[in-house]
Amino acid sequence: MFNNHTLLITGGTGSFGNAVLKRFLNTGIKEIRVFSRDEKKQEDMRIELNSVKVKFYIGDVRDEGSIQAAMRGVDYVFHAAALKQVPSCEFYPLEAVRTNIIGTENVLNAAIANNVKKAIFLSTDKAVYPVNAMGQSKALAEKIMVAKARTLTEHQTVICGTRYGNVMGSRGSVIPLFVKQIKENKPLTITDPNMTRFLMSLDEAVDLVLYAFEHGRQGDIFVQKAPATTIIDLAEALKQLFDSVSPTQIIGTRHGEKLFETLLTREELAKALDFGEYFRIPADNRDLNYNKYFIEGEQEISQLEDYSSHNTERMNVEQIKRLLLNLEYIREELQAGDLLRV
Repeated sequence: MFNNHTLLITGGTGSFGNAVLKRFLNTGIKEIRVFSRDEKKQEDMRIELNSVKVKFYIGDVRDEGSIQAAMRGVDYVFHAAALKQVPSCEFYPLEAVRTNIIGTENVLNAAIANNVKKAIFLSTDKAVYPVNAMGQSKALAEKIMVAKARTLTEHQTVICGTRYGNVMGSRGSVIPLFVKQIKENKPLTITDPNMTRFLMSLDEAVDLVLYAFEHGRQGDIFVQKAPATTIIDLAEALKQLFDSVSPTQIIGTRHGEKLFETLLTREELAKALDFGEYFRIPADNRDLNYNKYFIEGEQEISQLEDYSSHNTERMNVEQIKRLLLNLEYIREELQAGDLLRV
C-alpha cells in the first residue's frame, strides 16, 4: 500500500516514529518525512539511519505554516505529535491546548489542503472520561478529527483515528523508570498498587495504525483489544526478570492520574463494530437538527459496561514476564546485565 508513496510522521522522532521507520525503511516506500521540533533527535536519527529515503523537517504543529510546507507532495500522514506527560499538561494546560488541539487542527487542515489521501490521528485512552488536561485536550482533538471528517467525502482526504493505552517501553512510560530504579538499586515507586493499565507494545501500536489505514472510513476511531495489569504486578515482574530485591515504595497518585483507564465508553460500545482483535467506532454523523432524534434512543446502553483496564483480561506476573521479554528494550537491558536467559 505504501510502495512509491510518501509518508509524513508528525512527532516522528518519538517512540512511535522510530517504530514506523524500522517497519517501513526497507520496503518499497518512496519517502518518509520526519516532522518535529527537536533538531538534536533529528540529527541523531539522521546519522543512525543514513538513508536517502528519510527526509527531515524541523517545525512545530502549532505553526500552520511549517506543517503546510512539510505536507506538500505527501500521500499519507500519521499524526503522532502531542504533549503526553500528564503532570506537565496539568501545570501547563494551555501548552496542551496549543499542541494537542490547535496542532491537530493545523495538521488536518494541511492534509486536506494538500490533497493527502489518508491521515491517521493517534489518540489515547486518557481521552475517554478525561480527568486531566492531557486527556481533555486529546478528547477535543478527537472531536476535531470527527468534525472535519463529516465535511469530507470518501473521495477526499480520509481522516480517521486510533486510540490506545500505555505503550510499553515508550518514552515517559513507567517501564523504563522501573528498570532505571532497579539498576540503581533504588525502591520502585508505586503510585497505587491497585492502579491498572492496558499493555501494548510499539509494534502493536504500529499494527493498529496500519489497520486503521487499511480499513478506516471518514471519522472512524479504531481500538485494539488489550490485556491489562496492576502496577504492582508489573513492578514484580520486572524485579523477577532482573533478579532484583529492590523494595517497592507507595508514593500516592500523581497530578491528574486515574485509577484505571477506559478505551471505550458504553455509549461507544453500543455502536462499535467488533472485528475480533479490534473495535471500530464509526463517526456520529448526526447534524444539528436534534428534534428528529428525540424519538430514537439506544436502549441497550444502560446494559453495557465501559471497556476499561479494570474489566479487560488481567495478566498475572508470569504472563507479564513473557510479554516483557518480547520487548527489544527489555532484552537489551537484560543482555547488558547478562541476565537474559533464552
